[in-house]
This record gives sequence, C-alpha cells and structure tokens, in this order.
Amino acid sequence: WQCTTIQFDFNLPERFDITYVGEDNRPHRPFMIHRALLGSLERFLGVLLEHYAGALPFWLAPVQVRVLPVADRHHDYAGSVAASLREGGLRAELDARNEKVGFKVREAELEKVPYILVVGDREAAGGHVAVRARGRQKDVGQMPMGEFLAWVRDREAMPAPRCRGGGPGGGEVHQ
Repeated sequence: WQCTTIQFDFNLPERFDITYVGEDNRPHRPFMIHRALLGSLERFLGVLLEHYAGALPFWLAPVQVRVLPVADRHHDYAGSVAASLREGGLRAELDARNEKVGFKVREAELEKVPYILVVGDREAAGGHVAVRARGRQKDVGQMPMGEFLAWVRDREAMPAPRCRGGGPGGGEVHQ
C-alpha cells in the first residue's frame, strides 16, 4: 500500500506563475515538493480495511449495534431499543425486514457488525436484550437494556493515550 508520499510537482509552479530570482538575476521556475502523510483518504481507509480484515474497531465501525426483532410483534420493542442506543451515542440500526432471524444474524456477522441484539418475546417482556458479540465470545447472553449500554461503553472505552519523550510533560509517562 502507498500511503505517505513525497512528490516533485512541475505543474503547480507554472500554473500559479511562481518564480524566484536566481544568482544570475533572472527569474527561474522552482520545483514544488508535496507531502501527504496519509495519502488519499481512500487509500488510508483501504489500509485500515485490509489491516482489520473488514472488522473495523468498535469506535470506527459505521454500524456499532444492529437490533434484530424475531417477529413482527417485536418491532415496537426493537425500535425503542435502537432509539435508546442512538440516544446513548451509539450508531445503531434496526433490521425490521421480513426475514428469518437466523438470516439476519448471519448477514450482520458477514457485515462484521460488532454487536447484534436479538429481541423476542422473553426480551420484550423483561426489558432485556440477547447480546451477540463479534469475535470469540459470540453469545454473551441476556441483559437488561440499560446494563448493555453501560457494559458496551465500559468494554469499548478507548484507551487513554500515553505520552513519552521530551514534550511538555518532561518525559513523564501519563496514563
């Protein structure tokens, strides 16, 4: 992958009519040097997708949680779950299509959605959600909706940055 680039540009100095006066007291056209730390945004995103094999980290995933109602009668509860998640700051989608729940789970797994919440009769009656997580520990189990929100925030909290070196902190390590 090509990300960081340093390039000579022979066109922009002419386009902007940039000149300098050389040692011979005559105008000369300079060479312009461009640098791009990440290359194009598209290339950088391609590097991330390849590195994570499509399973972007939770904070970067376009859809963080997908809510799947088991049947039509669960749509209202599933919709309120998705709305609560969005109000809680998560990127959540409701999959209300008329498909079998197994099909919707498989599709969400293929799309590498970090968390899948399945809601049926038991979940709707108790205000719970059945949680499936991407990765090794797939079936997390049932938990109250509010507990899930706190659990996922704690589990997916971004680590605090650590600074080392001769910056303003004087070489201290901050955690």
